[in-house]
Amino acid sequence: MGETTNDSDRRIGRRALLIGGAAAAVGTAVLARDELGRLWWRTPGVEKPRKEGEVDFGGARWVAASSANWRRADRPDDFGIDRVIIHVTQGSFKSAVKVFQDPGHGAAAHYIVGKDGRITQMIRELDVAFHAGNREFNERSVGIEHEGFVDRPEDFTDAMYEASARLTARICARYDISVDREHIIGHVEVPGTDHTDPGPHWDWDRYIPLVREAAKRDAERTAGPTASPTAGSTSGATKATKASGAGRTGGATRTTARGA
Repeated sequence: MGETTNDSDRRIGRRALLIGGAAAAVGTAVLARDELGRLWWRTPGVEKPRKEGEVDFGGARWVAASSANWRRADRPDDFGIDRVIIHVTQGSFKSAVKVFQDPGHGAAAHYIVGKDGRITQMIRELDVAFHAGNREFNERSVGIEHEGFVDRPEDFTDAMYEASARLTARICARYDISVDREHIIGHVEVPGTDHTDPGPHWDWDRYIPLVREAAKRDAERTAGPTASPTAGSTSGATKATKASGAGRTGGATRTTARGA
């Protein structure tokens, strides 16, 4: 669960240097609706718009954490985001929500994922959640709690893995985070922590491929349908194949998910 060390320094974070010139055009690709509404982070230098109850992941339900358990920021402009940190609550979904609403707890994560796959967001990704027990890692990461106990592998259900993978894939796409074990880490891997979650029963060999699969599906949906070749070009391609020798396979396989 989120570290109880209080990262309560309220100073304004450093502002990233701005690069002059007009913003790049979005292009002609058809964007998934969930992403289209969240292009705010691509515009540096302007504090992002906020609406009460708004979530960063379309499948999440909003329940606000106590403001004592996070720090207002303007990420990724003031602090770049390059990590997703996986936690386990060491308790029920309900108890995790309760403690993150407690100002005396001194910690909270951005998201909680339940055994049944439900996702609750408690802190905006814009802001710094006190979840890692390390100021630098708090500032550079998004924290995801998972309902259960580290010594009970049965708590890590199919629904939980799949929902969490979809969430992590979307976070990684939003901030250009590589889908690998260097950038998706457990709380236990944060320097200086005394926590052991997500524990030995969290199946990384299952989880990372699930994230990659979810990222691939999102990318395919966002890109839209691929234009079909014309009859003439098909014919030309067929002739070229015959001329170069039947049965040979050419061309490189395109990688569709980062880290694959």
